[in-house]
Amino acid sequence: MSKLEECILGDLVEFQRGYDLPKSKFVEGKYPVQSSNGILGYHNEYKVEGPGITIGRSGTVGTPHLIRENFFPHNTSLFVKEFKGNDIEYIYYLLQYLDLGNQKSGSGVPTMNRNHLHPIKIRAYRDKTYQQRTIKILSLIDKKIQINNQINQELEAMAKTLYDYWFVQFDFPDQNGKPYKSSGGKMVYHPELKREIPEGWGVEKLGELAQFKNGINYEKTSSGSEKVKIINVRNISSSRIFINQTDLDEIFLENDKSTNFIVNEGMILITRSGIPGATRLVSELEAKTVYSGFIIASEVNDLIYKNLIFYYLKNVEEVLKNQSAGTIMKNISQSVLTDMVVSLPPQNLLLKFNSIIDNLLEQMKNVQRQNQELTQLRDWLLPMLMNGQVKVE
Repeated sequence: MSKLEECILGDLVEFQRGYDLPKSKFVEGKYPVQSSNGILGYHNEYKVEGPGITIGRSGTVGTPHLIRENFFPHNTSLFVKEFKGNDIEYIYYLLQYLDLGNQKSGSGVPTMNRNHLHPIKIRAYRDKTYQQRTIKILSLIDKKIQINNQINQELEAMAKTLYDYWFVQFDFPDQNGKPYKSSGGKMVYHPELKREIPEGWGVEKLGELAQFKNGINYEKTSSGSEKVKIINVRNISSSRIFINQTDLDEIFLENDKSTNFIVNEGMILITRSGIPGATRLVSELEAKTVYSGFIIASEVNDLIYKNLIFYYLKNVEEVLKNQSAGTIMKNISQSVLTDMVVSLPPQNLLLKFNSIIDNLLEQMKNVQRQNQELTQLRDWLLPMLMNGQVKVE
């Protein structure tokens, strides 16, 4: 029937706790291990045939995940054991609408179990055909967002490949348009880099090309007269190239405290701890924004070097992780970054590189803008479709 009915959540689905699987017991395979906040890793066996739904049981509580392949639900999650004839995607959007994170229990670490969820009183469509009709537009929006993400991954791979081809393998196009090193271009050994580089190239420490500075330390409960946005490690971990502007926390600071930590357009941010070495760009800030003390900002002295420095740091993210230090939380210091040595190509080659990379980055930005608009549209439509304010006939 195309009307909302009073029922309990347990009338629509049956939840079950996920399975114990310590990381030490993972066996390399193709099946995602779905934890409370996403894919924890991959295993050689699955417990649930896809498509299926999990929600966070502990840690990130109540957030639903739709998995379209066979998967292994981790014990930090609950999974839907039985859909009772309901459309799986409808249930997924309904769980988003219900905001189940508010149904948690537990004093120290928030937890949730199925006994909390099954008795929740809700209003839902029970006719499967109407369920599918109701969420069709939401599903189409999410599919478009997924396609856009795939487009950006391809653009990212193209940019990384270009950097690697030109500045790691040194097969940039020579004066005849042929790959330099492979075509016999002259190479000279540089003792500081401990490798050969093309003849005529320079070498410089990153500290001579850019200024590195730690972010602001603050308390979440701190008060002040100025409200600002802040970039934290989670904003870097949830992005790939550009920081997502729609997911930044707001804090209050005294005016004079934010001055030295303001994020500027085109700034490069590197995580100091948490996920040490992860490197992102900042673009199109919508409000006054600062960066947290777990992040190091790089302001390039001459913008001609920005793309080179950014992709150099992206290329050595794993190296930075290995160079991090500390017993409780690994971290990267400014000195690690400033002492890193990069080879510098002639200006004409750098300008060619920048022209190609700037074009790729602009395409990525356009795709990200579209995704932000689509996400806002989906989030605006979701409650109206679920509560019957808007009907699909």
